[in-house]
Amino acid sequence: CFLIFISLFYLNALNYISFSEYGGETLQGPAYGPTSHPTASSSTPSSSSAFRHVVPSRQIVERQPRMLDFRVEYRDRNVDVVLEDSCTVGEIKHILENELQIPVSKMLLKGWKTGDIDDSTVLKTLHLPKNNSLYVLTPDLPPPSSSNSGALQESLNQNFMLIITHREVQREYNLNFSGSSTIQEVKRNVYDLTSIPVRHQLWEGWPPSATDDSMTLAASGLTYPCHRLTVGRRSSPAQTREQSEEQCTDVHMVSDSDGDDFEDATEFGVDDGEMFGMASSALRKSPMMPENAENEGDALLQFTAEFSSRYGDCHPVYFIGSLEAAFQEAFYGKARDRKLLAIYLHHDESVLTNVFCSQMLCAESLVSYLSQNFITWAWDMTKEANRARFLTMCTRHFGSVVAQTIRTQKTDQFPLFLIIMGKRSSNEVLNVIQGNTTVDELMMRLMAAMEIFSAQQQEDIKDEDEREARENVKREQDEAYRISLEADRAKREAQEREQAEQFRLEQIRKEQEEEREAIRLSLEQSLPPEPKKESTESVSKLRIRTPSGEFFERRFLASSKLQVVFDFVASKGYPWEEFKLLGTFPRRDVTQLDPDKSLLEVKLYPQETLFLEAKE
Repeated sequence: CFLIFISLFYLNALNYISFSEYGGETLQGPAYGPTSHPTASSSTPSSSSAFRHVVPSRQIVERQPRMLDFRVEYRDRNVDVVLEDSCTVGEIKHILENELQIPVSKMLLKGWKTGDIDDSTVLKTLHLPKNNSLYVLTPDLPPPSSSNSGALQESLNQNFMLIITHREVQREYNLNFSGSSTIQEVKRNVYDLTSIPVRHQLWEGWPPSATDDSMTLAASGLTYPCHRLTVGRRSSPAQTREQSEEQCTDVHMVSDSDGDDFEDATEFGVDDGEMFGMASSALRKSPMMPENAENEGDALLQFTAEFSSRYGDCHPVYFIGSLEAAFQEAFYGKARDRKLLAIYLHHDESVLTNVFCSQMLCAESLVSYLSQNFITWAWDMTKEANRARFLTMCTRHFGSVVAQTIRTQKTDQFPLFLIIMGKRSSNEVLNVIQGNTTVDELMMRLMAAMEIFSAQQQEDIKDEDEREARENVKREQDEAYRISLEADRAKREAQEREQAEQFRLEQIRKEQEEEREAIRLSLEQSLPPEPKKESTESVSKLRIRTPSGEFFERRFLASSKLQVVFDFVASKGYPWEEFKLLGTFPRRDVTQLDPDKSLLEVKLYPQETLFLEAKE
């Protein structure tokens, strides 16, 4: 701005000398108005002049009208309006009246950066940038459709697809939210994805009714089921002021080659402003990592967020977690999945840090190569407490030699890049890369480390495959042995069950035999004595044939009951429940007769031959 002021002062002085010395008149009108051409009389030099008349080579011409672009949003419509900066706010409203069919009297045009604006305000006086975003409110008009509480409840249960474009990196995120989610929840989710804090988010595409972050998506007027939004990082006050000054000093000049010097001076002035802005910003920047952080994961979260805030979102993906967890992730998986570990050591007080971060770590080729082949872990060495903590971790994991190497590094040798390769029993530091390097050199050293790692990885893969083959054979043998044991156990259990069943049946049989023997003995003892041959009473002689062909005989009193014969047969082991006693002539089933009748009554007197037959 100072150089611009000096240049303008030089032009005015040159104009004043030309017209006062040779024309006797000063330039009338504004400095940036139309050029006043001197008359013949005024252009004649006076007799007292000691200077030769020189026509000024630099002429100031009238600036061309400046065109302004307006994107005006109304509900679900966007209207593009292009006007000269000499037009008024009312002219914009008249154009919108034709496009939106809304009376000017019912229209409130919002989104201006300054207050106290009415329809007669000239756009030039607002010092607007070339591209502007406005929106229309119509509080006196009813909404397009009235929704009752039932429809609102239904909207709360619906899912909205928000297609959010990150402006700086030109990346789209498709996020699903329920209608009951709030605008604040959306912004917090976007912060997790883009690392842009909510207070620094600059949005485009929200409906005009979405004026409160606590409003639900269902009530905000979003287009269902899909709505497009754009988010970017809000410019800092220094950047905003710089843009305004650049737009305000948009002077169109017609000149000869001398004008190039002026343009170069302007560009140089802007660069100085940017440089001083960066310097002042660096004084205000937050630390990369909190001092004495108890949790390494939380410290790495702040490191990643601050790194993105300073150098942009295109940077290595830093592992969030402790150094031990990074070892576990890089070295202790399957051999094919293992990677090298890259440890980035940051130092804010080094003069190389900004260049290394912005030009090395943020290079797309390097970011891609690191993400594919490395697990990247970071630590901030600026604070003495954090430095001591890392040296302790370094001694524990890499040994005192590596820790001493890092301890002796001077501040201006930072940042450092440590390339670590995991081995069977230890971790080996392949390379320590200092900050005074180039992208190509850094890439070559990373690739050299990858060659060493790839050779070791191939050996590990071979060993792992052989080990897995041996383990597979052992597993197959163990499985076959297990199946054999299962079969033997099943066979043994079947035999044991069979033996147990046989034993049970044998026990039952023995019990039944014992029971039958007891019954037989009881019946045998209860039988009346056999009558003698010389008995004077009527005696019946019965001859009984068993199923095996044997015979047994006995004499009974003719007056004895038939039950006595049944008991006698049962005492011989043929209970009448299992055997039937049959007569021969005529053939009859004696067991069907009344057991209380006498032998005389059932005609088994004086003798009879009977035979036993098992019942079915």
